[in-house]
Amino acid sequence: MKTDTLAAAATTRRHFLKTSSAAALGGVLAPRVALAQTPFAPNRDTLKVGLIGCGGRGTGAASQALRADPNTVLVAVGDAFEAPCRSALNALRNDANLRERVQVPASQVFVGLDNFQKVVDCGVDVVLLASPPGFRPEQLRAAVAAGKHVFCEKPMATDSPGVRSVLESVTAAQQKKLALVAGFCWRYDLARREFYRRIHDGAIGELRAVYATYLTGPVKPMPPASARPPSTTDVAWQIGNWYNFTWLSGDGLVEQACHSVDKIAWAMNGQLPVKAVGNGGRQIPNQDGNIFDHIDVFYEYANGARAFMAQRQIANCYQDNSDYLLGATGTGTIKGWSDPVIQGRESWRYRGPKNDMYQTEHDELFASIRKGEPINDGLWMTHSTLMAIMGRMAAYTGQEVMWDQALNSQERLVPERLTWDMTLPLPPMAVPGRSRLV
Repeated sequence: MKTDTLAAAATTRRHFLKTSSAAALGGVLAPRVALAQTPFAPNRDTLKVGLIGCGGRGTGAASQALRADPNTVLVAVGDAFEAPCRSALNALRNDANLRERVQVPASQVFVGLDNFQKVVDCGVDVVLLASPPGFRPEQLRAAVAAGKHVFCEKPMATDSPGVRSVLESVTAAQQKKLALVAGFCWRYDLARREFYRRIHDGAIGELRAVYATYLTGPVKPMPPASARPPSTTDVAWQIGNWYNFTWLSGDGLVEQACHSVDKIAWAMNGQLPVKAVGNGGRQIPNQDGNIFDHIDVFYEYANGARAFMAQRQIANCYQDNSDYLLGATGTGTIKGWSDPVIQGRESWRYRGPKNDMYQTEHDELFASIRKGEPINDGLWMTHSTLMAIMGRMAAYTGQEVMWDQALNSQERLVPERLTWDMTLPLPPMAVPGRSRLV
């Protein structure tokens, strides 16, 4: 990465560390300002929204964007395939509360590998990025270059070159005063905001260890090769089954368990890990994909603190998606979706208001645009993504991986020039001790 980009990122990080706790508290305690009382976006009353990536998460994001602000309209959708576009539009139009604001003509339903650029270029104000993560860096760069506000689903990249590209886009968005809200939804949950505020204020003393779990079943199982239609190209087959390929999903640790990695980063108040080691592999055979089905990562920090991330996606196993924090004077626990608990000098359980964190992401995004005070989650969302990639690198290679090694890695997973008819051989599954750290 360029020296000036790194310097800008470091400056932004220092500012973030100073303000994150105050911002989190303000998000919990400040009264909600009615949108009708806030100014509209400069020179335009109606905010035009474009959706890129029309799967279930993208459809949900579009619904939440329209509900977040009474003067928004969806005007364009894009996806690599036509069927998800139709499905998303049908779902949104079947909602009586939204159908009048789904104003997408046939000419603004964009299909193909360049769908994102067409959405960005068709006069939208806000772009929702919900395509497979491998596409995220290029799509974010296009949206920011065109001056669009962005909702960016997690993770933000699947390899280190992608991370460096995202960091450059984050800096550009800051300079252009564009809103950039991350799909790390737990950051927008009121209970967890209050929990981590208390942790940062010393409720359990100095934080010494975090154990996070993402133990669940398979997310999107890979169909057998025999299910592939003869006319389907390599690129179409892999994008259609994107979760099972590292270049598209980043692996289960990066695509799904990155939520838990992000909560580790949140607990550590933005402090970056010095290094990581990891274990992992493929227990259930999957000859047609190349992701692991289990990874454990062990992060070490400069102050001696440790973080442990356990990720597994295997059927018929014990499941847990929780966060366990150990401090010098107490513990903090978030068991699944339950209310956070602190046991220390003073015991505490969250008893405050509940919210739909997915909706709050968009409520705060659009409110920040209206007020001319754009939110920018860019730096911490990219650091959390790199933490997950760093853990995957450690597990895939069996090597100790330093933060700077992860940031500066030259391993490029995403093809630079993707075409439908290109040959795209499946890289072999990583073998710890044999796969090289690049």
